[in-house]
This record gives sequence, C-alpha cells and structure tokens, in this order.
Amino acid sequence: MQPIGLFGGTFDPIHCGHLRTAFELWQELRLAEVRLLPAGHPPHRDQLYASAEMRLRMVRAAVADQPSFVVDDREVRRTGPSYSVDTLTELRREFPDRSLCLLLGMDAFLGLPQWHRWRDLLKLAHIVVAHRPGWRAPTSGPLGEVMVDHGTGTIRELHQRLAGCIYVHAGTQLEISSTELRALLVAGRDPRYLVPEEVRQIIFETRCYAPAQQAR
Repeated sequence: MQPIGLFGGTFDPIHCGHLRTAFELWQELRLAEVRLLPAGHPPHRDQLYASAEMRLRMVRAAVADQPSFVVDDREVRRTGPSYSVDTLTELRREFPDRSLCLLLGMDAFLGLPQWHRWRDLLKLAHIVVAHRPGWRAPTSGPLGEVMVDHGTGTIRELHQRLAGCIYVHAGTQLEISSTELRALLVAGRDPRYLVPEEVRQIIFETRCYAPAQQAR
C-alpha cells in the first residue's frame, strides 16, 4: 500500500504555496493521499487571525476539486494544544500497517527541535522535507545528528518501512510569506493569485481578516 502524506499547519489562510508543495510531494513520492490537518490551537503561534472553523472551511474549499487531498479536522476538534506527536500517535493506531509521511517545509524542519517530543515523531512516521533547490541539510547539532541516523536518498524506503526515515526533496518553491499575506489582507488588499479563488471569495464574504472595528 502506498504511504499516506500528512501536511499540517495553521493555514491562516491556506495559500498556493502550501497547495503546490503538497501536490508535488503527492506526485513525486507516489503517495496514496495527502491529509491536510489544520491546527486547532497551535502551540507556536500566539495570535491567530481567522478562527479554527474558518480556517478549516478555507482548507476544504481550496482542495474540493483534488480527490487525492483529504481534509482531516481532528486537531480542530481536539481540545488543548495541537501537538503533532499526538496526531501521529492517533493516526498510527488507525493505520498500523501503513507508511506515514509527515510533510514539512524547510522552515518547519529547522525549528523541529523546539517541537513537543520531536524525537518521537520518527518512531511514528517518516519526515519529508520540501526545500528550495540548492539548500543543504544541517550537518551539525540535533538536526544534523538525526539526518545522519535517519536520512535516506530513496523514495523506496518510504514505501517499504512504516516510519523512521528523513527524506529531503527539492521542489518548486512559491515564495509566499504567510505573515506578509496576512498583513496584505488586514490592509484590505486583494489576495488574487496568492490564494485559490474559492478561498479568496470566503475571505471577502466573511471579512475574517478585517480589523475588528471594520468587521462589525
């Protein structure tokens, strides 16, 4: 059976950079599906602009026409912080005989040592890092150590083993900053071509990024 890709994030809002990365990894790694997991209460973000329910709605709208993308709302439904290790533990119980691939962007991977129980992630899944061409993986420190112990250069291992590998993939990087996108939205500017049209319409209709005094 083909691996299942797991792509989490705050998705505040989901944009074309997220979607292109997920699509390329689905194709290149020959994944059965990619599960998008919007975070309900991300421990690394002090402020969220759109509510969990609104972010979930936008993710569903963004991938409605892509059958290989599945929206998984478990982190929105769960109380407490949205720790990836808890999500992977649940999914490992649900899919005991399937390879699971946690899909991360370069920035998320570099911050991995700050994640809750981050070393346990490799006991539950593979980690796939999408990066810019020319970027070099860390060779020292905690990430350098796990790269030496768990790094692989073959997609075959992701299919043959259930967990435990780190695979680095160079793909198309759309330089869309979520922080700059939110600033653009709060300023009332049009996000056309940065987000899917369905997401753009939800943002305009709900005014979920308008300053509080304007949203009333």
